[in-house]
Amino acid sequence: MISVGIVGGTGYTGVELLRLLLRHAHVQVSILTSRTEAGKRVADMFPSLRGHTELEFSDLNVEQLKQCDVVFFATPHGVAMQHAEELVAAGTKVIDLAADFRLQNLEQFENWYGMQHVCPTVLKSSVYGLTELNREKIKQAEVIGNPGCYPTTVQLGLAPLLKGQSGLINTQSIIVDAKSGVSGAGRKASLGMIYTENADNFKAYGVAGHRHHPEIVEALENISEQQGQFDQLIFVPHLVPMIRGMLSTIYVDLTEQGQQKDLQALYEDFYKNERFVDVMPANSSPETRSVRGANELRIALYRPQPSKLVILVAQDNLVKGAAGQAVQNMNLMFGIDEATGLEGIGLLP
Repeated sequence: MISVGIVGGTGYTGVELLRLLLRHAHVQVSILTSRTEAGKRVADMFPSLRGHTELEFSDLNVEQLKQCDVVFFATPHGVAMQHAEELVAAGTKVIDLAADFRLQNLEQFENWYGMQHVCPTVLKSSVYGLTELNREKIKQAEVIGNPGCYPTTVQLGLAPLLKGQSGLINTQSIIVDAKSGVSGAGRKASLGMIYTENADNFKAYGVAGHRHHPEIVEALENISEQQGQFDQLIFVPHLVPMIRGMLSTIYVDLTEQGQQKDLQALYEDFYKNERFVDVMPANSSPETRSVRGANELRIALYRPQPSKLVILVAQDNLVKGAAGQAVQNMNLMFGIDEATGLEGIGLLP
Protein backbone atom coordinates (compact mmCIF):
# COMPACT_ATOMS: atom_id res chain seq x y z
CA MET A 1 0.00 0.00 0.00
CA ILE A 2 1.11 3.56 -0.73
CA SER A 3 1.15 5.68 2.41
CA VAL A 4 -0.30 9.11 1.60
CA GLY A 5 -0.29 12.42 3.42
CA ILE A 6 -2.53 15.33 2.43
CA VAL A 7 -1.50 18.77 3.64
CA GLY A 8 -4.49 21.10 3.57
CA GLY A 9 -7.42 18.74 3.96
CA THR A 10 -10.27 21.19 4.52
CA GLY A 11 -10.25 23.00 1.18
CA TYR A 12 -12.29 21.89 -1.82
CA THR A 13 -9.25 20.39 -3.55
CA GLY A 14 -8.08 18.63 -0.39
CA VAL A 15 -11.42 16.97 0.30
CA GLU A 16 -11.74 16.02 -3.37
CA LEU A 17 -8.36 14.33 -3.14
CA LEU A 18 -9.51 12.48 -0.05
CA ARG A 19 -12.75 11.39 -1.75
CA LEU A 20 -10.78 9.90 -4.64
CA LEU A 21 -8.03 8.31 -2.54
CA LEU A 22 -10.38 6.65 -0.05
CA ARG A 23 -11.61 4.37 -2.83
CA HIS A 24 -8.14 3.79 -4.32
CA ALA A 25 -7.18 0.12 -4.09
CA HIS A 26 -3.47 0.79 -3.47
CA VAL A 27 -3.59 3.76 -1.09
CA GLN A 28 -3.77 4.28 2.65
CA VAL A 29 -4.33 7.91 3.63
CA SER A 30 -2.27 8.19 6.81
CA ILE A 31 -2.14 11.92 7.52
CA LEU A 32 -4.58 14.74 6.82
CA THR A 33 -3.55 18.16 8.10
CA SER A 34 -5.39 21.37 8.83
CA ARG A 35 -4.10 24.54 10.46
CA THR A 36 -7.47 25.30 12.04
CA GLU A 37 -9.27 21.97 12.50
CA ALA A 38 -6.64 19.77 14.20
CA GLY A 39 -8.31 17.08 16.34
CA LYS A 40 -11.63 17.27 14.49
CA ARG A 41 -13.01 14.17 12.79
CA VAL A 42 -13.13 14.46 9.02
CA ALA A 43 -16.64 13.00 8.88
CA ASP A 44 -17.89 15.70 11.24
CA MET A 45 -16.85 18.41 8.79
CA PHE A 46 -17.68 16.51 5.60
CA PRO A 47 -20.76 14.31 6.22
CA SER A 48 -20.43 12.79 2.74
CA LEU A 49 -17.43 10.86 4.09
CA ARG A 50 -19.27 9.34 7.07
CA GLY A 51 -18.68 5.61 7.11
CA HIS A 52 -15.72 5.90 4.74
CA THR A 53 -12.99 7.15 7.06
CA GLU A 54 -12.16 7.55 10.73
CA LEU A 55 -9.39 10.06 10.04
CA GLU A 56 -8.94 13.18 12.15
CA PHE A 57 -7.28 16.38 11.04
CA SER A 58 -3.86 17.00 12.57
CA ASP A 59 -1.26 19.75 12.70
CA LEU A 60 1.43 19.76 10.03
CA ASN A 61 4.37 17.70 11.33
CA VAL A 62 7.17 17.28 8.81
CA GLU A 63 8.69 14.31 10.67
CA GLN A 64 5.39 12.47 10.36
CA LEU A 65 5.06 13.43 6.69
CA LYS A 66 8.49 11.90 6.04
CA GLN A 67 7.01 8.52 6.89
CA CYS A 68 4.66 8.81 3.91
CA ASP A 69 5.50 7.55 0.43
CA VAL A 70 3.92 10.63 -1.14
CA VAL A 71 2.57 13.92 0.19
CA PHE A 72 -0.02 16.01 -1.64
CA PHE A 73 -0.05 19.74 -0.89
CA ALA A 74 -3.58 21.11 -1.35
CA THR A 75 -2.52 24.40 0.21
CA PRO A 76 -2.13 28.06 -0.70
CA HIS A 77 0.80 29.01 -2.87
CA GLY A 78 4.12 29.09 -1.01
CA VAL A 79 3.55 26.22 1.43
CA ALA A 80 4.88 23.22 -0.50
CA MET A 81 8.19 24.85 -1.35
CA GLN A 82 8.92 25.33 2.36
CA HIS A 83 8.93 21.56 2.94
CA ALA A 84 9.66 19.90 -0.42
CA GLU A 85 13.44 19.74 -0.11
CA GLU A 86 13.34 18.08 3.31
CA LEU A 87 10.67 15.59 2.24
CA VAL A 88 12.50 14.61 -0.95
CA ALA A 89 15.72 14.12 1.03
CA ALA A 90 13.80 11.64 3.21
CA GLY A 91 12.60 9.72 0.15
CA THR A 92 9.05 11.10 0.13
CA LYS A 93 7.57 12.17 -3.21
CA VAL A 94 5.73 15.49 -3.44
CA ILE A 95 2.75 16.50 -5.56
CA ASP A 96 1.86 20.18 -5.22
CA LEU A 97 -1.56 21.35 -6.38
CA ALA A 98 -0.64 25.01 -5.92
CA ALA A 99 1.76 26.99 -8.10
CA ASP A 100 5.11 26.45 -6.34
CA PHE A 101 6.42 24.07 -9.01
CA ARG A 102 4.49 25.11 -12.10
CA LEU A 103 6.63 27.95 -13.43
CA GLN A 104 10.31 27.40 -14.14
CA ASN A 105 10.79 31.12 -14.67
CA LEU A 106 11.56 32.45 -11.18
CA GLU A 107 11.04 36.07 -12.20
CA GLN A 108 7.56 35.29 -13.48
CA PHE A 109 6.73 33.32 -10.36
CA GLU A 110 7.82 36.09 -8.02
CA ASN A 111 6.04 38.71 -10.11
CA TRP A 112 2.68 36.91 -10.24
CA TYR A 113 2.64 35.29 -6.80
CA GLY A 114 4.32 38.06 -4.82
CA MET A 115 6.84 35.86 -3.01
CA GLN A 116 10.38 34.62 -3.39
CA HIS A 117 10.86 30.99 -4.34
CA VAL A 118 12.76 29.36 -1.46
CA CYS A 119 13.85 26.11 -3.13
CA PRO A 120 14.87 26.85 -6.74
CA THR A 121 17.04 23.72 -6.90
CA VAL A 122 14.02 21.47 -6.29
CA LEU A 123 12.00 23.55 -8.75
CA LYS A 124 14.60 22.96 -11.45
CA SER A 125 14.34 19.18 -11.08
CA SER A 126 10.55 19.11 -10.67
CA VAL A 127 8.22 17.93 -13.42
CA TYR A 128 5.17 19.75 -14.71
CA GLY A 129 2.30 17.32 -14.17
CA LEU A 130 0.23 17.60 -17.32
CA THR A 131 -0.22 13.84 -17.44
CA GLU A 132 -1.07 13.26 -21.10
CA LEU A 133 1.91 15.27 -22.34
CA ASN A 134 4.62 14.56 -19.74
CA ARG A 135 3.87 10.93 -18.88
CA GLU A 136 7.42 9.54 -19.14
CA LYS A 137 8.97 12.35 -17.08
CA ILE A 138 6.25 12.01 -14.44
CA LYS A 139 7.11 8.33 -13.99
CA GLN A 140 10.60 9.30 -12.85
CA ALA A 141 9.71 12.43 -10.87
CA GLU A 142 10.22 13.14 -7.19
CA VAL A 143 8.35 16.46 -7.24
CA ILE A 144 5.34 17.27 -9.40
CA GLY A 145 3.87 20.70 -10.02
CA ASN A 146 0.22 19.94 -10.80
CA PRO A 147 -1.06 22.25 -13.58
CA GLY A 148 -3.64 24.91 -12.96
CA CYS A 149 -7.21 24.09 -13.97
CA TYR A 150 -7.49 26.67 -16.75
CA PRO A 151 -4.04 25.81 -18.19
CA THR A 152 -5.05 22.13 -18.35
CA THR A 153 -7.94 22.94 -20.68
CA VAL A 154 -5.84 25.24 -22.86
CA GLN A 155 -2.91 22.86 -23.23
CA LEU A 156 -4.97 19.78 -24.00
CA GLY A 157 -7.16 21.87 -26.29
CA LEU A 158 -4.19 23.10 -28.34
CA ALA A 159 -1.62 20.30 -28.05
CA PRO A 160 -2.60 18.40 -31.22
CA LEU A 161 -2.00 21.58 -33.24
CA LEU A 162 1.43 22.20 -31.69
CA LYS A 163 3.17 18.99 -30.64
CA GLY A 164 5.08 17.52 -33.55
CA GLN A 165 3.33 19.98 -35.87
CA SER A 166 4.35 23.31 -37.34
CA GLY A 167 2.63 25.97 -39.34
CA LEU A 168 -0.98 24.91 -38.77
CA ILE A 169 -2.06 27.97 -36.79
CA ASN A 170 -1.12 31.56 -36.16
CA THR A 171 0.33 31.27 -32.66
CA GLN A 172 0.16 35.03 -32.09
CA SER A 173 -3.62 35.36 -32.40
CA ILE A 174 -4.94 32.76 -29.94
CA ILE A 175 -7.86 33.86 -27.75
CA VAL A 176 -8.96 31.82 -24.73
CA ASP A 177 -12.39 32.66 -23.30
CA ALA A 178 -12.71 30.52 -20.15
CA LYS A 179 -15.42 30.03 -17.53
CA SER A 180 -15.26 28.33 -14.15
CA GLY A 181 -17.55 27.48 -11.26
CA VAL A 182 -16.97 29.27 -7.96
CA SER A 183 -15.20 26.31 -6.32
CA GLY A 184 -12.16 27.28 -8.39
CA ALA A 185 -11.62 30.19 -6.02
CA GLY A 186 -11.18 27.85 -3.05
CA ARG A 187 -13.03 27.34 0.22
CA LYS A 188 -12.50 30.60 2.00
CA ALA A 189 -14.55 33.47 3.36
CA SER A 190 -14.66 36.20 0.72
CA LEU A 191 -17.28 38.80 -0.11
CA GLY A 192 -16.90 38.12 -3.82
CA MET A 193 -17.66 34.43 -3.32
CA ILE A 194 -20.85 34.63 -1.24
CA TYR A 195 -24.18 33.53 -2.72
CA THR A 196 -25.72 36.98 -3.09
CA GLU A 197 -22.70 38.20 -5.07
CA ASN A 198 -22.65 35.26 -7.49
CA ALA A 199 -26.20 33.96 -7.95
CA ASP A 200 -27.87 35.33 -11.10
CA ASN A 201 -24.56 36.87 -12.09
CA PHE A 202 -21.83 36.27 -14.65
CA LYS A 203 -18.60 38.22 -14.75
CA ALA A 204 -15.09 38.33 -16.13
CA TYR A 205 -12.11 38.76 -13.81
CA GLY A 206 -8.37 39.08 -14.18
CA VAL A 207 -8.88 40.72 -17.57
CA ALA A 208 -5.84 42.98 -17.20
CA GLY A 209 -3.71 39.97 -16.26
CA HIS A 210 -4.14 36.60 -14.58
CA ARG A 211 -1.50 34.39 -12.95
CA HIS A 212 -2.46 31.46 -15.16
CA HIS A 213 -1.43 33.42 -18.26
CA PRO A 214 2.35 32.98 -17.83
CA GLU A 215 1.82 29.30 -16.99
CA ILE A 216 -0.15 28.83 -20.21
CA VAL A 217 2.46 30.62 -22.30
CA GLU A 218 5.41 28.73 -20.78
CA ALA A 219 3.62 25.40 -21.21
CA LEU A 220 2.66 26.06 -24.85
CA GLU A 221 6.26 26.99 -25.60
CA ASN A 222 7.37 23.67 -24.16
CA ILE A 223 4.75 21.72 -26.11
CA SER A 224 5.60 23.38 -29.42
CA GLU A 225 9.33 23.70 -28.68
CA GLN A 226 9.05 27.29 -29.89
CA GLN A 227 10.02 30.22 -27.70
CA GLY A 228 8.38 33.63 -27.96
CA GLN A 229 5.55 32.44 -30.21
CA PHE A 230 2.68 32.96 -27.78
CA ASP A 231 3.36 36.45 -26.46
CA GLN A 232 0.11 37.81 -27.89
CA LEU A 233 -2.16 35.11 -26.46
CA ILE A 234 -5.26 36.56 -24.80
CA PHE A 235 -6.71 34.77 -21.79
CA VAL A 236 -9.86 36.00 -20.08
CA PRO A 237 -11.40 33.94 -17.24
CA HIS A 238 -15.02 34.27 -16.12
CA LEU A 239 -16.92 33.28 -12.98
CA VAL A 240 -20.13 31.32 -13.56
CA PRO A 241 -22.77 30.84 -10.82
CA MET A 242 -22.30 27.08 -10.50
CA ILE A 243 -20.33 25.09 -7.95
CA ARG A 244 -17.98 23.09 -10.15
CA GLY A 245 -17.20 22.83 -13.83
CA MET A 246 -15.06 24.59 -16.42
CA LEU A 247 -15.53 25.39 -20.09
CA SER A 248 -12.83 27.01 -22.21
CA THR A 249 -13.56 28.28 -25.69
CA ILE A 250 -10.35 28.69 -27.69
CA TYR A 251 -10.32 30.74 -30.92
CA VAL A 252 -7.55 29.99 -33.41
CA ASP A 253 -6.61 31.39 -36.83
CA LEU A 254 -5.62 28.65 -39.27
CA THR A 255 -2.84 29.05 -41.81
CA GLU A 256 -3.32 27.83 -45.39
CA GLN A 257 -1.63 24.61 -44.33
CA GLY A 258 -3.96 24.27 -41.36
CA GLN A 259 -7.02 24.85 -43.55
CA GLN A 260 -6.05 21.85 -45.67
CA LYS A 261 -5.62 19.56 -42.64
CA ASP A 262 -8.30 17.17 -41.39
CA LEU A 263 -8.27 18.58 -37.87
CA GLN A 264 -10.94 16.26 -36.52
CA ALA A 265 -8.83 13.28 -37.55
CA LEU A 266 -5.72 14.96 -36.13
CA TYR A 267 -7.34 15.32 -32.70
CA GLU A 268 -8.86 11.86 -32.71
CA ASP A 269 -5.50 10.29 -33.57
CA PHE A 270 -3.59 12.39 -31.03
CA TYR A 271 -5.83 11.31 -28.15
CA LYS A 272 -6.83 7.84 -29.36
CA ASN A 273 -5.05 6.10 -26.48
CA GLU A 274 -5.93 8.60 -23.75
CA ARG A 275 -8.39 7.23 -21.21
CA PHE A 276 -9.39 10.63 -19.84
CA VAL A 277 -9.57 12.80 -22.97
CA ASP A 278 -12.67 12.43 -25.11
CA VAL A 279 -12.62 13.95 -28.60
CA MET A 280 -16.27 14.31 -29.46
CA PRO A 281 -17.73 14.27 -33.00
CA ALA A 282 -17.33 17.49 -34.95
CA ASN A 283 -19.77 20.25 -34.01
CA SER A 284 -20.63 18.65 -30.68
CA SER A 285 -21.15 20.69 -27.55
CA PRO A 286 -19.36 19.39 -24.45
CA GLU A 287 -21.21 20.32 -21.28
CA THR A 288 -19.77 20.81 -17.82
CA ARG A 289 -22.43 18.60 -16.27
CA SER A 290 -21.30 15.67 -18.44
CA VAL A 291 -17.95 15.60 -16.60
CA ARG A 292 -19.15 16.61 -13.12
CA GLY A 293 -17.29 14.52 -10.55
CA ALA A 294 -15.33 12.61 -13.22
CA ASN A 295 -11.68 12.74 -14.26
CA GLU A 296 -12.72 13.41 -17.83
CA LEU A 297 -11.93 16.20 -20.27
CA ARG A 298 -14.03 16.56 -23.40
CA ILE A 299 -13.03 18.41 -26.58
CA ALA A 300 -15.08 19.43 -29.62
CA LEU A 301 -14.06 21.31 -32.78
CA TYR A 302 -15.93 23.82 -34.94
CA ARG A 303 -14.96 25.48 -38.24
CA PRO A 304 -17.33 28.50 -38.46
CA GLN A 305 -15.16 29.89 -41.29
CA PRO A 306 -12.47 28.22 -43.43
CA SER A 307 -9.67 30.08 -41.64
CA LYS A 308 -11.13 29.86 -38.13
CA LEU A 309 -11.11 27.02 -35.62
CA VAL A 310 -13.10 27.06 -32.39
CA ILE A 311 -12.07 24.50 -29.75
CA LEU A 312 -14.45 23.74 -26.88
CA VAL A 313 -12.98 22.07 -23.79
CA ALA A 314 -14.97 20.99 -20.73
CA GLN A 315 -13.78 19.48 -17.46
CA ASP A 316 -14.54 19.38 -13.75
CA ASN A 317 -12.13 21.95 -12.31
CA LEU A 318 -11.81 20.01 -9.04
CA VAL A 319 -11.15 16.61 -10.64
CA LYS A 320 -9.36 16.61 -14.01
CA GLY A 321 -8.42 20.22 -13.30
CA ALA A 322 -6.89 19.42 -9.90
CA ALA A 323 -7.31 16.36 -7.64
CA GLY A 324 -7.99 13.77 -10.33
CA GLN A 325 -4.98 14.78 -12.38
CA ALA A 326 -2.88 14.67 -9.20
CA VAL A 327 -4.00 11.07 -8.60
CA GLN A 328 -3.18 10.24 -12.24
CA ASN A 329 0.32 11.55 -11.60
CA MET A 330 0.66 9.56 -8.38
CA ASN A 331 -0.35 6.38 -10.19
CA LEU A 332 2.36 6.93 -12.78
CA MET A 333 4.99 7.72 -10.14
CA PHE A 334 4.32 4.41 -8.38
CA GLY A 335 3.91 2.25 -11.46
CA ILE A 336 0.17 1.70 -11.04
CA ASP A 337 -2.39 1.61 -13.83
CA GLU A 338 -3.09 5.25 -14.54
CA ALA A 339 -6.86 4.94 -14.21
CA THR A 340 -6.82 3.34 -10.75
CA GLY A 341 -9.21 5.15 -8.42
CA LEU A 342 -10.45 7.37 -11.25
CA GLU A 343 -13.02 5.21 -13.00
CA GLY A 344 -16.04 7.23 -11.83
CA ILE A 345 -18.61 8.36 -14.39
CA GLY A 346 -19.85 11.94 -14.53
CA LEU A 347 -22.98 12.79 -12.53
CA LEU A 348 -25.99 13.76 -14.65
CA PRO A 349 -28.31 15.45 -14.09
